[in-house]
Amino acid sequence: MDESARPAGPDAPVADAVLESRPATVAALPVGTRITGEVIGRQSFGVFIRINGVPNAIAPAEITSMPQGMDLPAPGAVISGEVFRHADNHQVSVRLGEWRVVDE
Repeated sequence: MDESARPAGPDAPVADAVLESRPATVAALPVGTRITGEVIGRQSFGVFIRINGVPNAIAPAEITSMPQGMDLPAPGAVISGEVFRHADNHQVSVRLGEWRVVDE
């Protein structure tokens, strides 16, 4: 996957579902909303999050929005953050807060 690509695989919603649910996603996640979700993809620029309670939303969180001094969370980590914009590519942009590894 290149840096402009969205995550793919069994944990990621299909592109058509993301597009079709866009109005509901924007309504459910206005700017300023606190979110929690699981990291489902990792790139050099940040991570992709599957947001709890909004099944067809994909949220990229960029390195520039990470808490200072923390490493990029790994796939499977549960993270929290805040919605700071709705991008034209149908993604929900998130500033990261804290995260923890999911106990299995």
